[in-house]
Amino acid sequence: MLNVTMYSTPTCPYCQAARRLLTKKGIRFTDIDVNSVELRVEMVNRSGRRTVPQIFFGSWHVGGYDDLAQLESESGLNEALNSRLAC
Repeated sequence: MLNVTMYSTPTCPYCQAARRLLTKKGIRFTDIDVNSVELRVEMVNRSGRRTVPQIFFGSWHVGGYDDLAQLESESGLNEALNSRLAC
């Protein structure tokens, strides 16, 4: 199984929507709260972005919630995960 990681904050509505979508699809993920400076720097260094959420399928940077929702509407999250496993 591919590791799915989401950098987020507890109160961000986009983070909450991303959590709901991933959970609804049955996708297990690691949720990293970026309230600490060190973890926020890690997120920015890894994604190049300062906003939350930032979502990764393995080393592939999916983007934020809007990117995740678009991916689901275009090809489906499970299919995207499976295609990343095949790489």
